[in-house]
Amino acid sequence: MTPQQILRSLVLMRIKNWDYRELRERIADGCTLRQFTDFYCMPVPRHDAFHRGFTRLTPGTLKAINDLVVQAAVELGLEDGERLRVDTTVVQTDIHHPTDNTLLWDVVRVVTRLVGHLAEALGCRRIKGFRDRTRSARRRMQEIQRMTPKQRHEHQTGTYRELIGIAEEVVGSARTALRQTRKARGKDMIGDLAIAETRKEIEHFCGLGSRVIDQSRRRVLDGEQVPTAEKLYSIFEPHTDLIKRGKVQTPIEFGHKIFLAESAHGLITQYDVLDGNPVDEQHVVASLERHRQTFGDVPKLYGSDRGFFSEKNVTACEQQGVSELVPVA
Repeated sequence: MTPQQILRSLVLMRIKNWDYRELRERIADGCTLRQFTDFYCMPVPRHDAFHRGFTRLTPGTLKAINDLVVQAAVELGLEDGERLRVDTTVVQTDIHHPTDNTLLWDVVRVVTRLVGHLAEALGCRRIKGFRDRTRSARRRMQEIQRMTPKQRHEHQTGTYRELIGIAEEVVGSARTALRQTRKARGKDMIGDLAIAETRKEIEHFCGLGSRVIDQSRRRVLDGEQVPTAEKLYSIFEPHTDLIKRGKVQTPIEFGHKIFLAESAHGLITQYDVLDGNPVDEQHVVASLERHRQTFGDVPKLYGSDRGFFSEKNVTACEQQGVSELVPVA
């Protein structure tokens, strides 16, 4: 696909909130959507081609595109920047609810599967010395899952010790397999690339697996309160943060906190993916400075919820020329 097709298809997917399969079907069946996405009479690729194309758009590219849209709106006189509303929200990552037993199970099954792929790439049935422990790990994971709160308090330590031992064995055996196959080569260049990529994936997940094993041992076996900053909530989305915002319906969320600044016409003029769960009030001064860079002046009206309000921020807004501060429910 061309860059224009990828970008237009991504815009369409986000606006309509379609998944990849529906996006592909809608474009293929609609003349208007074919024109918008620049496919016209050309064949529309499979849904997985859209996924591969979208993942090539880096965060920096998307931010640059948004900046160009804002700049065009200013130059065309569509947005004067006199009103600004800021807020934070959480975009949740697509992970299962993280518990120590399910994370350990993820480590065992993923590393075992990757070692199997390595064996296939090498043209052998199995890697010498590596045992498949997925059945044992699944059995212990499910045993912990079925325990009542009382049973967990009394009996989970022994089962966890066994599950941690299995995970340690799998990770250790996988690293041994990597050392044994360090000089292995495929039948051709493609085979060499497949082996190299599989080895890289195994090393990656072994590193994450060691972190999961360590935090499980510290929390369950040693009774230690592991700091939030040191916890790993998913081996598939290791960047996931735990966010607590005091919401009644969702007291805990797993993902990333996002800062958004919106103009009077609904244009997103600023956005940032934040590290961890910083307080909202620290974003006010920075948002005013960035607004000045884009529009040449601070907004006359600044709207936000109570999390952004503080004496220091009110003073800063008044000193920089904001004439009206509006609390938004």
